[in-house]
Amino acid sequence: MTFSRDFPPTSPRLTASEVMEVPRLIQAAAALSIVLNNKGIRHAFHGSVLPALLAKNSYSDEIFCIVESGANHTHPFRRVRDAVAGNDDFSVSHSTFTNRLHVVYRRPIPAVEIEILPAGETGPRVLDSATVMALQGVPFLTYSEFIRAKLKAWMIRGSEKDASDIAFMLSQYWNVVDINRIPEQDMDVFACRNSSVVPAWTALRKRYSNRR
Repeated sequence: MTFSRDFPPTSPRLTASEVMEVPRLIQAAAALSIVLNNKGIRHAFHGSVLPALLAKNSYSDEIFCIVESGANHTHPFRRVRDAVAGNDDFSVSHSTFTNRLHVVYRRPIPAVEIEILPAGETGPRVLDSATVMALQGVPFLTYSEFIRAKLKAWMIRGSEKDASDIAFMLSQYWNVVDINRIPEQDMDVFACRNSSVVPAWTALRKRYSNRR
């Protein structure tokens, strides 16, 4: 059983210059994933591209790659830069002012830009079978971890896009969400401001209360 939602998983106010075809984003994610896997770097993709993919939307404007730190606490940014070095399909853009790293997949036209995020700062610190799932051969955060990460971001920014993504994922996949990974007080606040998730959130809490 799924519940209805008040808005689609991609904000309707996006302009054409801000969005990209979902298949192109998945192609770029798959290519980057191969490079990272070849270097033994654990990672998972995140962002509005996931609900867009699940909803079979044509476009999305947001894709991130969450990357674990390495041995001796090697920073994820350095691990990614080293992994793509010498690869003609990729370039790296690092802003020291904002401390943000983007990997550009140059094969498609236009090129696809993926922001790299350190695991633990966004999403779980450990990316393994408990926190990552595969869709179309690409590793993504699980439903639970996606909602947790988006909820954390929403509590800070109050973004309508984050709210839309949370509402879609919870309404559609509440029956596979691990409530232990969802901060209940934060979700209560979210549900008060986004009434479309109340039926799914209530059903999820009831499912877990019946197990006790």
